[in-house]
Amino acid sequence: MSTTSPEAVKKLLENMQTDLRSLSMECKKKFPPVKEAAESGIVKIKTIAARNTDILAALKENSSEVVQPFLMGCGTKEPKITQLCLAAIQRLMSHEVVSEAAAGNIINMLWQLMENGLEELKLLQTVLVLLTTNTVVHDEVLSKAIVLCFRLHFTKDNITNNTAAATVRQVVTVVFERMVAEDEKFKGMAEQPPAVQGNSNRRSVSTLRPSAKDAYMLFQDLCQLVNADAPYWLVGMTEMTRTFGLELLESVLNDFPGVFLQHQEFSFLLKERVCPLVIKLFSPNIKFRQGSSSSAASPAPVEKPYFPICMRLLRVVSVLIKHFYSLLVTECEIFLSLLVKFLDGEKPQWLRAVAVESVHRLCVQPHLLRSFCQSYDMKQHSTKVFRDIVNALGSFIQSLFIVPSVGNASSTNIPTGGSASSAQASAQGGAGAAGGSGGLTTQAAFEYRGTWIPLMTVSVQGSAKATYLEMLDKVEPPSIPEGYAMSVAFSALLDLVRGITSMIERELAKEEEEAAARNGSEPAAPGQSEDSSQEPQPHQVWEEMVSACWCGLLAALSLLLDASTDETATENILKAELTMASLCGRLGLVTPRDAFITAICKASLPPHYALTVLSSNAANLSSKTYSIQGQNVQIISPSSESHQQVVAVGQPLTSQPQGTVVLTAKNIQCMRTLLNLAHCHGAVLGTSWQLVLATLQHLVWILGLKPGVGGALKPGRAVEGPSTVLTTAVMTDLPVISSILSRLFESSQYLDDVSLHHLINALCSLSMEAMEMAYGNNKEPSLFAVAKLLETGLVNMDRIEILWRPLTAHLLEVCQHPNARMREWGAEAVTSLIKAGLAYKHDPPLSQNQRLQLLLLNPLKELSNILHADIRQKQLECVLQILQSQGDSLGPGWPLVLGVIGAIRNDQGESLIRTAFQCLQLVVTDFLPTMPCTCLQIVVDVAGSFGLQNQELNISLTSIGLLWNISDYFFQRGEIITEELEREEAVLLKQSRENGEPLNRPFHPAPPFDCLWLCLYAKLGELCVDPRPAVRKSAGQTMFSTIAAHGTLLQQSTWHIVVWKVLFHLLDCVRKSSTTADKEKIESGGGNILIHHSRDTAEKQWAETWVLTLAGVARIFNTRRYLLQQLGDFFNAWEVLLDHIQSAALSKNNEVSLAALKSFQEILQLVTPVKDTDKPDALGAMDIPPVLMDPLTAAGPGRPLPRSDSLAERLAQRYGAQPPPPPPGEEQDDSALWWSAWSTWYRTGIECTRPPSGGTDKLAFVPSQPFLTALIQIFPALYQHIAGGFSMEDLRKLGVILHGAVSVPISSDASPFILPSYTEAVLTSLQEAVLTALDVLQKAICVGPETLQVMYPAIFEQLLQFVEFSCKPPQYGKMETKHVANAKYNQIQLFAPAEWVALNYVPFAERSLEVVVDLYHKTACHKAVISEKVLQSIIKTLRMPLGLKYACPAESTWKLAVSSLLKVLSIGLPVARQQASSGKFDSMWPELANAFEDFLFTKSTPPDNLSIQEFQRNEAVDVEVVQLISTEILPYANFIPKEFVGQIMAMLNKGSIHSQSSSFTEAEIDIRMREEFSKVCFETLLQFSFSNKASTPQEGYISRMALSVEESEVLRQALVIALYLQSLGASEGHSERLYDDESGECFAPSFTVPWLSIGHLGCGGLFPNIRGMM
Repeated sequence: MSTTSPEAVKKLLENMQTDLRSLSMECKKKFPPVKEAAESGIVKIKTIAARNTDILAALKENSSEVVQPFLMGCGTKEPKITQLCLAAIQRLMSHEVVSEAAAGNIINMLWQLMENGLEELKLLQTVLVLLTTNTVVHDEVLSKAIVLCFRLHFTKDNITNNTAAATVRQVVTVVFERMVAEDEKFKGMAEQPPAVQGNSNRRSVSTLRPSAKDAYMLFQDLCQLVNADAPYWLVGMTEMTRTFGLELLESVLNDFPGVFLQHQEFSFLLKERVCPLVIKLFSPNIKFRQGSSSSAASPAPVEKPYFPICMRLLRVVSVLIKHFYSLLVTECEIFLSLLVKFLDGEKPQWLRAVAVESVHRLCVQPHLLRSFCQSYDMKQHSTKVFRDIVNALGSFIQSLFIVPSVGNASSTNIPTGGSASSAQASAQGGAGAAGGSGGLTTQAAFEYRGTWIPLMTVSVQGSAKATYLEMLDKVEPPSIPEGYAMSVAFSALLDLVRGITSMIERELAKEEEEAAARNGSEPAAPGQSEDSSQEPQPHQVWEEMVSACWCGLLAALSLLLDASTDETATENILKAELTMASLCGRLGLVTPRDAFITAICKASLPPHYALTVLSSNAANLSSKTYSIQGQNVQIISPSSESHQQVVAVGQPLTSQPQGTVVLTAKNIQCMRTLLNLAHCHGAVLGTSWQLVLATLQHLVWILGLKPGVGGALKPGRAVEGPSTVLTTAVMTDLPVISSILSRLFESSQYLDDVSLHHLINALCSLSMEAMEMAYGNNKEPSLFAVAKLLETGLVNMDRIEILWRPLTAHLLEVCQHPNARMREWGAEAVTSLIKAGLAYKHDPPLSQNQRLQLLLLNPLKELSNILHADIRQKQLECVLQILQSQGDSLGPGWPLVLGVIGAIRNDQGESLIRTAFQCLQLVVTDFLPTMPCTCLQIVVDVAGSFGLQNQELNISLTSIGLLWNISDYFFQRGEIITEELEREEAVLLKQSRENGEPLNRPFHPAPPFDCLWLCLYAKLGELCVDPRPAVRKSAGQTMFSTIAAHGTLLQQSTWHIVVWKVLFHLLDCVRKSSTTADKEKIESGGGNILIHHSRDTAEKQWAETWVLTLAGVARIFNTRRYLLQQLGDFFNAWEVLLDHIQSAALSKNNEVSLAALKSFQEILQLVTPVKDTDKPDALGAMDIPPVLMDPLTAAGPGRPLPRSDSLAERLAQRYGAQPPPPPPGEEQDDSALWWSAWSTWYRTGIECTRPPSGGTDKLAFVPSQPFLTALIQIFPALYQHIAGGFSMEDLRKLGVILHGAVSVPISSDASPFILPSYTEAVLTSLQEAVLTALDVLQKAICVGPETLQVMYPAIFEQLLQFVEFSCKPPQYGKMETKHVANAKYNQIQLFAPAEWVALNYVPFAERSLEVVVDLYHKTACHKAVISEKVLQSIIKTLRMPLGLKYACPAESTWKLAVSSLLKVLSIGLPVARQQASSGKFDSMWPELANAFEDFLFTKSTPPDNLSIQEFQRNEAVDVEVVQLISTEILPYANFIPKEFVGQIMAMLNKGSIHSQSSSFTEAEIDIRMREEFSKVCFETLLQFSFSNKASTPQEGYISRMALSVEESEVLRQALVIALYLQSLGASEGHSERLYDDESGECFAPSFTVPWLSIGHLGCGGLFPNIRGMM
């Protein structure tokens, strides 16, 4: 309830009246004046209540009167009355109804009571109520009240003392609170004076308001009292202690700093009174050095430090520094320097303890520390206070380890059993061990080189809760427990680090936020602001702070870390080092950052572990000293004596030390901190990544963690053997460590670009070291760096561009390392990154970011330069996976990918090539439509390179199949490819023009689509000359099939390149290779494959290729001639082709030569170029046997030409280059081609039929019969094209070839397969061909113009030469030939030279003769035949077999000859008679006569075994001849030369008396005497001797001729008798032989004249009669 509410006022009035009544009652007897006063007071109160509405104001106004009765009551000094009155007065005070005058009266009354020693506690209470409830007490009244309280403090009653002390404190506080309230009340009414900077007169208090003046006077007197001077204001003070005064000063300074900062007067007091006072009182502490005794019992001897004063002074100093640092900069510098000195080892332990507590208080105020740094450390010629504080703390800690605490009560305070040795033993036992001193085993402590210092909990983190600074009741210095000072110093260090780092980081963050908010740009550079000239920039201050403190901090923390045996303490130390490292990193202070990181790293590794990067850093640090107030202090190095539980034993990664190393729990703890540092503060590590990662690498190695998929490290069994031993504890930790490691590198995605580069560089550097170490030994390398490079790359795919080059460049180096394991991981990393990079959804996507895609794929290409097979295997597997996953989106990356696939070498082994080929197959089958058309040429090249590799034949063959598939693809998508290539070409042309360079493209200037085809053909052409026969064959077939199937797509100009650069170039290469091929026998074709004898030398294998190539080219010339003829140089091409055919035909390899002729044959089957393939064949129309037109079967796949015309036409329309139809006169234009072909044929024939120069060489080359046959078979086809200009000279040339061809013998090896048995009259194919050739010619002449028919005689001449072969076989040079029957077959003697066998020419000659007869039958009357005396030639030729007759090689020959002669004569004689007058046949008649003579009277004798019947048949032939004479010659004697008739008559005469050898038996003689023949001769003679009717002149002429034949008398007689007998018709009777008695010769045939014997006739008487008849 409020004191002003009506209820409260009413209650007050009632209570006052009650109090007055009670007073009246008490004083009624003893103190009547008091009673009266009380009663009048009642009336007064009632009156006031009745008359005033504002009762409280009225009461206050009349308070002197109202209070008077109670004052009088107190004056009675009666306890009961006094208590009643004081209670009533307090009630009035609490309602604030006491005026200033009344208050003065009350104070005076209380003073009296105090002097009388009455109601002391009640007095204090009343004073307190008066001062706290009212502001009416001022000046002397107030000072009197305060003095009253002071005097009560120094009574002998403890309760009063303590109550008074509390009251004094409260009253002092009230005085200052009044001043604060007063300032607040007047705030804004008048301008406040500015905060004081300089001095001010202490007596100038007149400017102060009342309450401020009171406070000023009070504070001034407090200073006087503490300084043992008389007070100015507190009059009446009798006693005062410094301790109490210092406490009061501290509380005022601590509670009301604003008063001193806002009022110059108070500021003046601080500077002029407080600070000198403090410095003066510190004097004993400064001068004192630790002596024999600890401290004095009383404060009198100033030369010794007095604990209560010293402790309070430090408290005051703490407050001064905390609140008034800005006012007392210089003074604070002194205080702080003193504080640092108090930490000195020579000071008493208690002094050091309270000093370190004071330092701790400062350490929890980072803003204060910052001010120190700014005011002192950053000023020239100033003490480096902040640095000194930190260094002093460090030195203090160090001193605790080095100097054992002696000469102090605390030195005896070692716990029982806690000697150094036992403490060390227990510490070494570890947390779980049961040490000798049981109570200490679990206590947190520091242990260093035998000094064991327990660790206590002294304060909550971030607060400096002091123990000894709070011992205000202690007079003697306390005993300091062991470890307390260390614990406080440790907390101070941690709080210092925590405070500084959190403050700076907060300000940094704020600055960055402001900068970002200001313009959204980068944070402002430090040290750039408008007032930079006056104030140091925040960054400068922060950097100075860190620079000042890091050395001391690091020294202390490193020492503590090494000495710590407690996990929590270790954690705190590590956290401090970590935050300092992070802060240094953020501020860009490289040296301190690296120093802190090095400390953590070294603590993570086993002691004395040889790690170069840390050793060098540590060496730099250990050489540093730090100073405190100018005195250098050497940093003591950590002892590295492990007192920790060993949790792991493993192999060191470094080569030294050898053996094993141990890891302790602390090492693992440090490792976790290191991971935490890298994970959370990676952005500021910069070059320190090198330190961190090197350490982690070594720890990972010792723990046996190995990289797994994606680079994550997993616990793995140590490769080196069982030397790695892990405890269960660390085993459970390993997965966690592994996970943190992975998270560390995953968090690299949050690093900025620069930090990420630092990380990558550090990993690369580590990896280089690992590579160096792995050279030259078989020890497993450390794969940490490579694995983590992979991991880092994988998580930074969103900005892979900035790290890709350094990352992959290094990994490519790793891939070249000789150590297989290292290589394997290098390749794994590169390929995984490439795959991930391509799979990642970039923005913009790769399809729109060509540069990035090429960047990603480039390392894949670089791998091709590495010779190690395992790397190439990885590379190709990667390509395969890329194709399977991203093949559709490779786009501009195709050239690179194809380059990788095609980077095969023959030294790479089958498996690699197989993998690469799988990739190519995938590309060709699935991805041709998705890739840019500009890449198609690369695909062709790559496929070709697989064809050319020699490791795997099947792949070579399959790759040729792929080329076929590629060509099909070109064909099907021709228009699309053309459009795209033309667009690209336009761009390239533009660029080349801009650059002034020619366009560099293969086969330029052919259209780009055609160039694609040309590349394909060129590649197939290369494969056609591969060393392997199977590849050559397959490539050849594919190439010619492709050109055949898709050649229509090419432009006309491109065909020029195809012909000259592809086809003829190929022919040249093949010819060269074939002619130089090795003739050595090849035993097997690899493995167990046997080779057929027809392919068992390289020469034979190349022969097959030559055959295939020539046939293919010829076929192209055949099928594409209408197109090729549009080219300007078709004739030259034709000539070249013919040259190739000729050289092949003249090859000594039968297969090649025969095939060449087949190709020749093929190109001759061309007709005038028309596209209509159904045109009837001219050769067929001429009845040429089909064998001559046997086409060369296609050697390729022979695929049809689907849709070729349609696409070709479309493309042609596109280019506007449809080939025009051939002009009508093209037949004439072709003649040059055919005559060129004729020349080639002739040259070939001449060369191949020319006999070898030496006749004895059995190894001489002789063309085979099939070859010659084929050669001759070409002529009919060839003739069709040259018939129009075929001349006599050409016919002569033909004859030479035909003659030469049939003259060639055959090998005895081949004869059984070519020759018929000698008894068979069958022609060989060659002979058939020769005759056919002449037949074709003959028929052509027959139907040809008159000019042609002059060739008949030449044909006859040629045929007649062949006829002569029947009796006189042709000679082949000087070569010895045997008769076929006498030849030995060398089928058994494999290596014996073959013998040459002459052909059986009889059937051929006879057939020729038949042709002659037939031809003569047709042409006998022809002028040329007549004029060239063909009939004479025939007779002359036949004369040989006719003359030989029985001596002919074959009996059929002379029989055919004679029958042919009869036929010819039956046709020719009439012609001869007709032409008798011309004389053209004059020379024929003697020839004919001689022929008859030679035949009818042959010199050859019939064989002995000739049968009678056969003889009779032969005689019948002779008779036929005589009959021909009698019918065809003699009747026309007047048309025939007389000499001839005479010869005939003589011959008939001779025939009529012809005698035979008498060697026959009697039985046979009649027959063998050719009686029939003689008879016919005689009859013919007789018939033409005289005729009953000489009706014609001829008959008479003949008769005369017959009778004038000059023969013997005997003949005449015989004739007469014969004629006579004939005339008599004597036809019967027996015949007798007529003999010449003298000679015994038979001179006339025996007639059947029974009654007359010619032998006994006397003939003499007859002659006159005969003569008369004639």
